[in-house]
Amino acid sequence: MVIQARLFPLPFLLLGALQSTAALAADPAPVDGQAQPALFEEIAALDTRVFDAFNHCGKPGRLDEHARYFSPDIEFYHDTGGVTWTREQMIAGTKKHVCGNFTRELVPGTLKVYPVKDFGAISQGVHRFCQVASGQCEGLADFVIVWRQQAGQWQITRVLSYGHRAAADAP
Repeated sequence: MVIQARLFPLPFLLLGALQSTAALAADPAPVDGQAQPALFEEIAALDTRVFDAFNHCGKPGRLDEHARYFSPDIEFYHDTGGVTWTREQMIAGTKKHVCGNFTRELVPGTLKVYPVKDFGAISQGVHRFCQVASGQCEGLADFVIVWRQQAGQWQITRVLSYGHRAAADAP
């Protein structure tokens, strides 16, 4: 039995190639399921603003600014500190333990952002903590933040901060 190859006319092949190339250029595939660049940049900018307010929470108005980024029913899971169930409790803890004592820095190159269909996004990465008095960055931890977008506004609904370790223990 002889099998004959059917050749498609060249114009159809070129048209298919052009359509595939245009589709790829218009909507590049995320790496490992990560968000498209626009969502990544938006969440990265929010992360910067949230933690700029956190890092300056001892200054007038900055703790309230920090609080506005969180849902009233925030769930904050901290491997060494336990669980906080409300924004009010979380902000009270921030005021008592953070303001004027240490700052948080995102470790460059560690932020990843993943879209959550019909909800928002998940960000994850590594952050370090620096003592205000000494300026020394002594601690590292991993984090996951769940972001909800409603009516064009973003709020944090869940946080996991875990794997706390001395900066010297970092890989």
